[in-house]
Amino acid sequence: MRIPRQQQIRKVMIVEDELDILHLYKDFLRSRGFSVIACSIIADEVLIDYERYMPDLVIVDYKLPGKKNGLQAVREILSEHALAPILLITAFESVKKEVSEDEFFRDKRIQILIKPVKLSRLADIILGINNQYSTKSTTLQS
Repeated sequence: MRIPRQQQIRKVMIVEDELDILHLYKDFLRSRGFSVIACSIIADEVLIDYERYMPDLVIVDYKLPGKKNGLQAVREILSEHALAPILLITAFESVKKEVSEDEFFRDKRIQILIKPVKLSRLADIILGINNQYSTKSTTLQS
């Protein structure tokens, strides 16, 4: 699936500890015309990286080594940048419920994608986030 040229998401930051998955996402996104401006295998300095690169979208895996998991990293970014579009990827269905029940995330631009991830689904979600940009929506999407 080709993502339309009028996309607003151009710069992407990826936090993923599995290098093969990280490279797969990076290659896929670059082939679709995105600039992957930052990648990390841990989330310990996620806010510093976010503020340094100011990506249009952050893709974060839930289970990460280091001091923070993906949800903690997302919360840290959104605490300072409430409208940052986030795609949280997890193998745990319970994370979707945890986010939907947490008042903090109610007005945030966060999507949750359950593994295994199909690249076509990733493209659909990015397209949906682009549509949110164009409609200025800030609601939780599941």
